[in-house]
Amino acid sequence: MKKYIVYIVVIALVGFGIYKKIYIPKHTYEVTQAQKSNINIKVNGVGNVGAKDIYKIGSVYGGKVLNLNINEGEFIKKGTLIANIDSVDLQDKLDEQVALLDKLNSDIKSLKIEKQSATTSYNYQYELYIKNSKLYKKHAISQLDFKKYRTNKDVAALQISSIKAKIESSNNQMKQLKASINGLKQRLQRYTIISPVDGYVVKKYISNFQIISPNQAIIDIVDPKDVWVKTYVDTRMSGDVNIGAKAMIKLRSASKKVPGHVVNIKPINNSVTNEREIDVAFDNLPIPFYLEEQAVVNINTKDLKDVITVPTKVLTVYKEKTGVFILKNKKVKFIPLDIIAYQDKEVAVKKFDINNKIVIPNPKNKPLKDDMSIIVK
Repeated sequence: MKKYIVYIVVIALVGFGIYKKIYIPKHTYEVTQAQKSNINIKVNGVGNVGAKDIYKIGSVYGGKVLNLNINEGEFIKKGTLIANIDSVDLQDKLDEQVALLDKLNSDIKSLKIEKQSATTSYNYQYELYIKNSKLYKKHAISQLDFKKYRTNKDVAALQISSIKAKIESSNNQMKQLKASINGLKQRLQRYTIISPVDGYVVKKYISNFQIISPNQAIIDIVDPKDVWVKTYVDTRMSGDVNIGAKAMIKLRSASKKVPGHVVNIKPINNSVTNEREIDVAFDNLPIPFYLEEQAVVNINTKDLKDVITVPTKVLTVYKEKTGVFILKNKKVKFIPLDIIAYQDKEVAVKKFDINNKIVIPNPKNKPLKDDMSIIVK
């Protein structure tokens, strides 16, 4: 008999130990309550530093690259010399054309002087012709002498016409030479690569004295005003985001957040990830910056005043609904929530009694379910 009593006592002690060490801890939970507060609704997204425009600077013509002394990470001003492309004999051709133009100008000046001299000679011969024409009519000179004066006048006129033709021909040659020189200068300018904008050199593709092909990129330049974070936001949370909305940007390489603002919302969603690209520019771009660096962005959407909020840590998905378990008569009851806004640590809800004691789920405890009895700390 005593033997059975001992067994009963041992079993009771074991059962009591299990109850105290396992059952009670597994059924013991903490509780909290909802509260009324003002919250700033933010949309969170992750993205990478990018740019609205990346200027790929290259040469229309191929050839050997000269004077390429630009380095990655360097800030250059608009108009800065990036490099020269060896134009081979193009400059020599231009110099020849310029020399020909100078000679032509000199020839035209000489012809104009000749024209003045020929005009003077013509005027003299014309006066002699008129004077002797009167004498011829009076039979004071012979017909042969009169023809001589008329021939001299006509020869002087022909000389003027000849010089005029030469001047006109030279002027036409000058137009052609000027057009050719202008074309050579424009072509030569294309062998000189200058920066079209103020910006940072973010990529250098070649080295000095390297041979490049026509239209090959030499460097990439980014205007600091064009730098932004390509932020990807869940489409369910992106509807309230507007152009100009304030934001905070946390770069992966930085310890502090920097302010920014929304400058662009892409009109196409990603059908695979169900995300929308929202581009957020820096109010003041941190220098140095790094393209493709990862960043976390919080975008302000709206402020809610005097709303009921519950901590996100109490949210539970139960029977395919999101809600909370509340304590009622030492038992839990699931209440679905009408959530109107999400925050990092709290959500705003509608029609919820702030006096309810909300059970805080604990993954180490027994899973909560309706009518389950619990112990509150």
